[in-house]
Amino acid sequence: MNIDQIQLSKQPLLLAPMEDVSDSPFRQICRLKGADIVYTEFISSEAIIRDSDISKHKMSYEEAERPFGIQIFGGREEAMEGATKVAAANHPDLIDINFGCPVYKIVKKGAGSACLRDIGLMERMAGTVVDAAGDLPVTVKTRLGWDDHSIRISEVALMLQRVGVKAITVHARTRSQKYNGDARWEYLKQLKNTTGLEIPVFGNGDVTTPQLAKKMFDETGVDGVMIGRGAIGNPWIFEQSRHYLETGELLPEPSVEERLALCADQLRLSVAHHGEKYGVIIMKKHYGKYFKGIRNGKKLRATIMDEKEMDPILEKLLNFREESEFAPTC
Repeated sequence: MNIDQIQLSKQPLLLAPMEDVSDSPFRQICRLKGADIVYTEFISSEAIIRDSDISKHKMSYEEAERPFGIQIFGGREEAMEGATKVAAANHPDLIDINFGCPVYKIVKKGAGSACLRDIGLMERMAGTVVDAAGDLPVTVKTRLGWDDHSIRISEVALMLQRVGVKAITVHARTRSQKYNGDARWEYLKQLKNTTGLEIPVFGNGDVTTPQLAKKMFDETGVDGVMIGRGAIGNPWIFEQSRHYLETGELLPEPSVEERLALCADQLRLSVAHHGEKYGVIIMKKHYGKYFKGIRNGKKLRATIMDEKEMDPILEKLLNFREESEFAPTC
């Protein structure tokens, strides 16, 4: 299937944009492991038009990440227009609008899921971005609605299609739910059955295993599945899910050596991208997931959390054995 002219696999698997997670090193690892398309973490339109160093760094990428999208958010049409032009000049494959973030500091600025309370503003904002993006396709990530009393996702999707948005991703929760409770996949099925809706629909929410990826496809009919938290420390979920979708068989779990080696690869990329100080710091949020289920993995994590340089961490990662240095003694 395609997003405009971007060709993807028959049942694409997408990496979700996640704040402080979806940096270039992590995106590269997920593309390596089978993600069809990846996105930057969301970037403030206000920061982009102020030419902030942080926003420029967040937009930086490697060619190995393609196809990739730059995701922007904001509460002012003028800022979103300017930010889109700056982002487009950075030559991504698409621009994605965040109409779904539930975090209070974003919502209070009229951005993210706040736009779900004002569909007219969402329409103007999306149209402004589409016009500013020129030939670059624009997509949207949003939620079912602000709360249970304002679920209008079919109406929203048709409106977005009308103004020129090329695909929509829906996290199947309302803003009021935030990340609590179960994602409500039944609404994804309703959305796919919306009369007149022709743009691709990607589902998001609670896909943490290959079996759940297949279940979302089968139960809802979505065109693609976006995976977020399930990929942190487990980028194999993309190749595992692809294999399961195609064969109905589960690949074996990566060995301890494979997990630590990929973690080490991500650390190297992180240091190359962010510099040693911040590259080491940023990786700390990934270790717990990479080491989950490894015997003495918590102790390994504890020994590297205070390290400030890459080489001592690499040494511990690549020389670790479950039965060796952390095994209890009598």
